[in-house]
Amino acid sequence: MFSVLLVLLIIVAMMMIGVILLQKSEGSGMSGSSAASMFGGALTGASAGNFLTKTTTILAVIFFVLCAALAIVASKSASGPAVSELQQELVQE
Repeated sequence: MFSVLLVLLIIVAMMMIGVILLQKSEGSGMSGSSAASMFGGALTGASAGNFLTKTTTILAVIFFVLCAALAIVASKSASGPAVSELQQELVQE
């Protein structure tokens, strides 16, 4: 379960990086020529800003939900007594 959530978190993080880089910044950003060529001009103008902003928001919410789920799964799996291998070896001797 932990591994699946971790892989999903990495995928969402990569998608978020891509969407954020496509957004137009105060300067020209990467969205000027690359977004128009990548999406055939469909993401130009105000609609592109709205779409990219909504997509970033949705991905950010998914990212934080996955982080919380990972924390819950990790805390439940580590709820047993924390005994290191060194402590076990010292007790056996």
